Amino acid sequence: MALLQPFFSDTSLSKKLLPFAPLTHTTNKRRTKTLIYAKQVLISFNTDLGLNPKLKKPRRGLYKCSAVAEIGEEHGILLGRDVGEEEKVEDSEKVEYDWKEEWYPLYLTQNVPDDAPLGLTVYDKQLVVYKDGEGVFRCYQDRCPHRLAKLSEGQLVDGRLECLYHGWQFKGDGACVKIPQLPKGGKIPKSACLKTYEVRDSQGVLWVWMSNKNPPNSDKLPWFENFARPGFQDISTIHELPYDHSILLENLMDPAHVPISHDRTDWSAKREDAQALLFKLKERTNRGFAGEWGREKEQTTPNFLRFGAPCVLQNNREIADKDGTINYFSGLFLCRPSGQGKSMLIVRFGGTKRSPLAKLFPKWYFHQNASKVFEQDMGFLSSQNEVLMKEKVPTKELYLNLRSSDTFVAEYRKWMDKVGHGMPYHFGHSTISLPKEPAVVEHAPAGLVAGISASLPAKGGIGSMYSPNSANRYFRHVVHCKGCRKVVQAFELWKNIFSALAFASVALAILVTGRQWKALLLVSTLLCLAGVYACSSAIAMNTTNFIRTHRRLN
Repeated sequence: MALLQPFFSDTSLSKKLLPFAPLTHTTNKRRTKTLIYAKQVLISFNTDLGLNPKLKKPRRGLYKCSAVAEIGEEHGILLGRDVGEEEKVEDSEKVEYDWKEEWYPLYLTQNVPDDAPLGLTVYDKQLVVYKDGEGVFRCYQDRCPHRLAKLSEGQLVDGRLECLYHGWQFKGDGACVKIPQLPKGGKIPKSACLKTYEVRDSQGVLWVWMSNKNPPNSDKLPWFENFARPGFQDISTIHELPYDHSILLENLMDPAHVPISHDRTDWSAKREDAQALLFKLKERTNRGFAGEWGREKEQTTPNFLRFGAPCVLQNNREIADKDGTINYFSGLFLCRPSGQGKSMLIVRFGGTKRSPLAKLFPKWYFHQNASKVFEQDMGFLSSQNEVLMKEKVPTKELYLNLRSSDTFVAEYRKWMDKVGHGMPYHFGHSTISLPKEPAVVEHAPAGLVAGISASLPAKGGIGSMYSPNSANRYFRHVVHCKGCRKVVQAFELWKNIFSALAFASVALAILVTGRQWKALLLVSTLLCLAGVYACSSAIAMNTTNFIRTHRRLN
């Protein structure tokens, strides 16, 4: 599947796209140097664990095991509990940071509803987005000033946003223009207005500036050069995920997990190809970092990764054709913190050259396959989120990071050490700040009327699948994607048509007397049933979660 290409595939655009291979053994000379280094590593490791030479007892919550020594001797442990002095990030090294002084990706512009408001969150800030009567995007605090009802549960009336609690209406600048309950001659209070946020549509993504203290900083609005290149085409999807945004970003900058977790997802990732990787950090600033990576055995780093504040990650690669033409490829991940243990991700994979095979498949096929990729990681990442919340210690004391796989992960957590104090909560390498308030759980609609209402197209529902559930593929992706929603609705319609035709064919086959007519009608019934099966399978592909089946290796 194209979402993992060209960074993890060796099946498209020739065999140059980073195939994985088994580890190779080191020479005796190199092994001797490694053992000398390992002794220094283990001394540092014991010191960092808090082991007193006399007591030999680790700090609370930390344990010593023989596996640690074995790993240290063979490969060295990376950036977690023992690092070189030049790579350490001191706890006191902090920079000025305010999470509100940033642009956050809200939604793919093409998926913002035309006929209904859309409720979104950034950390714990609830927002409502809609298009006014002139087609201009508007964003407010998702709260009616009257009685605090959610405006995202409202409706659009002549381009104005109406609260469905008492019918108050607001125009584009947030001012209230109608209160049905006002007496004759009464004036609308000036304070009956909404808190507004600046939004901008850039390269097909809607961004919001969260600060009300300072005007939007255009220099901070991300711009992606590859997406502006002539002939560049991308497949964009959006997903709601049940774990912290930092865990999501950490997972996305971890190419080492792909052959294992996504084994044969798109005929390219293979678990037997897992191997040591080579990372080269090229840039480190207060707003992120950048580096190159590739296979250690080849000693090449053809892939370029850049992380930028607050939550933008891109993985780029350039490949030259035989005639010298340079083709550009990008994997772009735009993440939005959407609450405790929740995140929203916009994924954009594309390039200036597409595989001919990719053109044969519809977009919804790639979307559902992308959903499968995230579902393969979901169990691991959700449990990781749970452990971090439960243990209440920074990742330095929990992770066992390897230099040959986790360099970018450790670098990201160290960046969190610098800026985490300016966020509502964070999990850093050496620091941690847990959420002060418990997460708010929103319940699904109750009762027949509420269920029918929630299933209406304006709310993104279909049939009986109206109960919001972050573990359900339909509510993690399809409700956020106009294209997939229309595809599912179309398959539902054709499924009903084929079912009706099959029933009619069977009925006519019973009534007619001629054998030829009976045979013809029975054949048409089988064809209609095949159509029902095909439509049901397509619906299931778009709405049913991936379930991992373990494959034993000989």
